[in-house]
Amino acid sequence: MNEQIERIKAVIEPLRQQIINHKVYSVINDIESLRLFTQCHVYAVWDFMSLLKALQNNLTCTTVPWFPVGDAETRFLINEIVVGEESDVDMHGQRKSHFELYLEAMRQCGADTTGIISFTEALKAEGDFSSAFAQAGTPASAQDFVNFTFGIINSNKAYLQAAIFTFGREDLIPGMFMAIINDMHNDAPENISVFKYYLDRHIEVDGGHHSHLALQMTENLCAGDARAWQEAEAAVVESLKMRIALWDGVYDAIISARV
Repeated sequence: MNEQIERIKAVIEPLRQQIINHKVYSVINDIESLRLFTQCHVYAVWDFMSLLKALQNNLTCTTVPWFPVGDAETRFLINEIVVGEESDVDMHGQRKSHFELYLEAMRQCGADTTGIISFTEALKAEGDFSSAFAQAGTPASAQDFVNFTFGIINSNKAYLQAAIFTFGREDLIPGMFMAIINDMHNDAPENISVFKYYLDRHIEVDGGHHSHLALQMTENLCAGDARAWQEAEAAVVESLKMRIALWDGVYDAIISARV
């Protein structure tokens, strides 16, 4: 493994542990708390797809007439990830993006999807994030998370986009949370089977094959550029801090709902 990759892994390990051991997981113990979790987390699922497409736009030719962009190996890496994220299969073998699958999971467990739908529709119509956030009533922590992601997207630096995609966007799902979800599924599969499938699929695809592809993509893009590696490391650290802040916001929402 590239020594710069290993350095980033070492630097971010304390932050990764904060995420894995975050207190939010200890309060997601029933369907109602899961609903609140998904209503905030769905924004991170959505902007992950936007980050993915930004990488594809930067690393391949997505306009007509076509011309080769970059090197073929990097094009292959991002295109393979896009196929899996944008057109995976659901429990019934039907093609869906991971975002659409997440919405299905939210609906099954009774979570409110009007916020995220209102946000995406307003953003599509007007192109203004502040207005879309306001119309949707997006939680502040989710707004900050999305704004950070789009700051990286708008930098047009593919190596930064690849770095936070690779290191900063894993949900780092702890075994404790999976055990809770499995227990919920045993008690009420009709409410949680899709969400359980989403998590299982996330671990299988995103945490496995796609993770290796993304690591190679980041290594290819930063290559021997010391400044690129330094910027990438700083961006990854900040992205993990944003994930912690997002989880803090979810925790506060769940606790507030119980008062």
